[in-house]
Amino acid sequence: MNIIEDSIFPEREVVYAKFATRFYATLVDILILLIPFVLISIFLPTPRLFILLMSWLYSAIMVSGPRQATYGKRAYWIKVTDMNGERISFANATGRHFAKYVSTITAGIGYLMNLWDGKGQTLHDKVAGTLVVTRPKVF
Repeated sequence: MNIIEDSIFPEREVVYAKFATRFYATLVDILILLIPFVLISIFLPTPRLFILLMSWLYSAIMVSGPRQATYGKRAYWIKVTDMNGERISFANATGRHFAKYVSTITAGIGYLMNLWDGKGQTLHDKVAGTLVVTRPKVF
């Protein structure tokens, strides 16, 4: 299934997700994951490994799933595709998730790359060969 033929993009125009949209979607995902993280930290003395595992599985399963998006991304009508607009594999989604740590340790520059990249890719998108797209604005 090509992104251009996908029912979520009937206008046949690909629009790359902007920095602000991706940022807000990430905030929604953080809020969603915060509740179980807090509950787990009450019962486990060192929940770091569990939190790492949970955030990885949430991201990788959702992004590689049929909707190609976490709940935060779905709230803002964005999804993750490969460079051809196709759904990515779980392995690719896993690599993308852990590449976010590289985007973070570059003092956030990896995330800011979205602002000047022609396809709106961040460093972790480039590493994983992914695009984050949204539906076109229809007036």
